[in-house]
Amino acid sequence: MVSQAPAFWWRRSDWRAFGLWPVSLLYGRIAGNRMAKAMRPCVPVPVFCVGNFTVGGAGKTPTAVAIARAARARGLTPGFLSRGYGGRLKATTLVDPARHGADAVGDEPLLLAREAMTVISRRRVDGAERLAAEGCDFIIMDDGFQSARLMLDFALVVIDARRGIGNGHLVPAGPLRAPLSEQMRQMSALLKVGEGEAADPVVRRAARAGKPVRLASLVARPDPAIAGARVLAFAGIADPSKFYRTVAAIGGEVAVERSFPDHHPFTDDEILGLLGQAERERLLPVTTAKDAVRLAGRGGPAERLLSLVRIVEVEMVFDDPHAPALMIEEAIAHCRRRLVEQAREQAQ
Repeated sequence: MVSQAPAFWWRRSDWRAFGLWPVSLLYGRIAGNRMAKAMRPCVPVPVFCVGNFTVGGAGKTPTAVAIARAARARGLTPGFLSRGYGGRLKATTLVDPARHGADAVGDEPLLLAREAMTVISRRRVDGAERLAAEGCDFIIMDDGFQSARLMLDFALVVIDARRGIGNGHLVPAGPLRAPLSEQMRQMSALLKVGEGEAADPVVRRAARAGKPVRLASLVARPDPAIAGARVLAFAGIADPSKFYRTVAAIGGEVAVERSFPDHHPFTDDEILGLLGQAERERLLPVTTAKDAVRLAGRGGPAERLLSLVRIVEVEMVFDDPHAPALMIEEAIAHCRRRLVEQAREQAQ
């Protein structure tokens, strides 16, 4: 799977998209067939997947955190399941922020582990079984919607209102991870994040297919140190422009923007460059929580940058505050039904 989305994916189709179309056709057949026909292993607890249609960020991690908080409010013990993208560990691992760094387990699992028990696993079923063994009774899978490696009880697909599905082509001609028709068939609900019109055609298609459409916004925590300050904003995420808009929305004057690839492991030279520019131009460095965890525990220039940087924390806020609880109930009900059916089949 491609991890960094080329810029042309998010614009109107051009010669690059059309030139890659034959490869996309083959990719789409393989990905669609896998989603449609793969035998998904089951675990005896509800599995709630937070995914997206495309390569690149749409707000999955903040959504997963919001679902975990709603599950905890219901009295459940949620746990996060992640592949651990960007980390070097291949074995199924219970994430411990006190001893694991982003280089070992990935940046997103470290963020999730601040909220609830988190396991990384290249084999989703192994990770889910580990969470259940550790006492989790509600599993939230961060990404993996298209992988077909675990039975899902609820699949919430997140779409960014400004970016939508880009040019609408499949990888590598565009950002779609699998044919939209198959993804739409298997999703339980759609979550449109933010304001914008790019996602509206998909929203209308979901509504026609009878899929619930939820609305939410990423809301940044106010920071008096940023409000009114001239800042150097840097981010290594899928859509850095979203972060720069967020900084401006909480009152920061973005004097310099420094964008890096998603999950980027900052080098010492890059960090020294950020420090030097901030000092020369008297700017306040600001970044995302996801970028900050990749700097933590490294010492040297990274530690110095962390001592100066302001971290912009965001949370996913649903327009309907009851929506997370309702989706959690649907996941639990689906799990109960499949367990009854499984028991019936075994008894025959």
